[in-house]
Amino acid sequence: MRYAIVIERAEDNYSAYVPDLPGCVATGATVADVEREMRAVIVFHVDGLREDGLPVPPPSSKVEYIDIAA
Repeated sequence: MRYAIVIERAEDNYSAYVPDLPGCVATGATVADVEREMRAVIVFHVDGLREDGLPVPPPSSKVEYIDIAA
């Protein structure tokens, strides 16, 4: 499975979340840190859903970038 993540810059670190997995969030000092944390958090989250007998939402979010004139 391939889930989209949103990474946002905070004051002193980065935070990220998965639109398709509510409550699945992580933080890190760098973008690389938060990406690494998100991989672990997604696996943990999905495993927890399965253990609880709950459905795992399929990846459905799509990410695109829009260029605008500055």
